[in-house]
Amino acid sequence: MTKTICITGATAGFGEAMARRFAREGWRVIITGRRRERLEALAGELAPAPVHAAAFDVQSRQAVEAFVAGLPAEFAAVDVLVNNAGLALGLDPAQSADLDQWETMVDTNIKGTLFMTRALVPGMVGRGRGHVVTLGSIAGTYPYPGANVYGATKAFVRQFALNLRADLHGTGVRVTNIEPGMAETEFSLVRFSGDEGRAGSVYQGMQPLVADDIAELVHYAVSLPPHVNVNRLEVMPVAQSFGPFPVARQS
Repeated sequence: MTKTICITGATAGFGEAMARRFAREGWRVIITGRRRERLEALAGELAPAPVHAAAFDVQSRQAVEAFVAGLPAEFAAVDVLVNNAGLALGLDPAQSADLDQWETMVDTNIKGTLFMTRALVPGMVGRGRGHVVTLGSIAGTYPYPGANVYGATKAFVRQFALNLRADLHGTGVRVTNIEPGMAETEFSLVRFSGDEGRAGSVYQGMQPLVADDIAELVHYAVSLPPHVNVNRLEVMPVAQSFGPFPVARQS
């Protein structure tokens, strides 16, 4: 049976790599994002795989509901939802951070995940099968300076995935939260408002994860036998590890 996957934020990075990975396997692929031109280019690249592209913003509850209501019949029974759309904005401390950036992160990372999940999970429950994959981050577990609201949104995603798993007990629907560490995509370019030099310096002198690594992990989690559920999958590059707690000392 050919399965259908819906990937949000497919115009770059993890989402784009996932679309390619699942298209190669013959899945029906739904790709969504805000940048219509990129979606159309990706859809053309994935042909002849069955692809449906939809340009909208997951921040809008009305847009999400209209998207789901308008899915073509052959794509309507979504087997896997990947809540990939998300972003980090800025790295300023809380006392000087941009409140608009905070609000955008909450609207995308949290509300977008909620809207998409609530729209598609009832169908999965009705069919007795399905899989919701959320894209968290190690920032949702481990704090670092400047991660304030970004890390908090990813902590929400982690806990939401666990609570969703509890709600879906006995339905046959699986839930997995993928939690990457440093990964070189457009992530830092977006965080630093297009400053290529600053974005590039984040990964200087080390080998980060790349989008294909995360696409492979998502494919692994959803391809396991239906009785197996990966609750959380935390992954970092070998070059990234842990440090001691900082201590502010009086001179």
